[in-house]
Amino acid sequence: MRKRTGKLYSVFSGLITQYIEYKQNIGCKTTVMECLLKRFDKLANDRNEKVLGISKDLADAWCCRFPGESEDNRYYRIIILRGFSSFLQTIGYDSYIPVLPKHQSNFVPYIYTPDEMERIFKECDRINAYHHIINSARFSIPCLIRLLYGTGIRIGEAVKLKHRDIDFKNECLLLRECKNGKDRYVPLSPSLALMCRDYVAKKQKFGLSINPENYFFVKCNDTSISSKTISNIFNHILERAGIVRNENRKGPRLHDLRHTFCVNSFVQLCESGKDIYNVMLILMTYMGHQSIAATNKYVRIVETMFPEIVKQVDMAYNHIFPNMDEMID
Repeated sequence: MRKRTGKLYSVFSGLITQYIEYKQNIGCKTTVMECLLKRFDKLANDRNEKVLGISKDLADAWCCRFPGESEDNRYYRIIILRGFSSFLQTIGYDSYIPVLPKHQSNFVPYIYTPDEMERIFKECDRINAYHHIINSARFSIPCLIRLLYGTGIRIGEAVKLKHRDIDFKNECLLLRECKNGKDRYVPLSPSLALMCRDYVAKKQKFGLSINPENYFFVKCNDTSISSKTISNIFNHILERAGIVRNENRKGPRLHDLRHTFCVNSFVQLCESGKDIYNVMLILMTYMGHQSIAATNKYVRIVETMFPEIVKQVDMAYNHIFPNMDEMID
């Protein structure tokens, strides 16, 4: 079990630790939760709270929107407090559970066009010319970016891959301890599998390790790569490819490769004649979503981009899938 880092000072400190350990024991990722509950602990300590159990007054203070905070972040903070307060009730404390406000997210992911992806791949291959720099991650970029686009896996999942996780015989990846705390297999297309084999051959050519326990994607000095490093390089690639950031949107970003994969897969499955409900279930499982609601946002995106494909969604499944406004991104 991963231990919590950072000190807590309020009357809730022991219970916060207990709650985090409980969530970890049932397989939940707690990194963001720990950060937010540490902020809650500071709030409770600053207010000199003495009673175990969250009062309505304390909950209201936490649920107020902080200066400069997005509505999405505030909404998520409230969800975290609701979970902690519910836990307190379960173990016998009188604790107020705040009501979730109506949530409306205006976030729309950036979906890359085929032309944009062609330009991105071209710049990935050009940037690889600098692979001789000893601490550069650019050596891995051509293979890594194509893998993200071709599988839809998260960058955090990709940089954690080790050689033992690449099954060339069965052409699949094993993703360990994903966002929901579970392992999952992801198939590789023949072209992606061949690309990964070529990447391994290049690693051997440059004297880099292919030991099963070593990371698959590495810098030229055979050390691991961080998600932030890849994101920074990708932003540079976007700039060189002439794909500029829209001032009114968060994208384009590295994570939008995942959104693009999901939208493209949704369209292809629908065009192949598969039932939309089955498509939803397939994508939910493949993408590692914990609920159908997380996958439903792609229905609304495709509905906007390709209305002729999913025009039957609202008629047939509106009672099953919630609105985007009711979901957490």
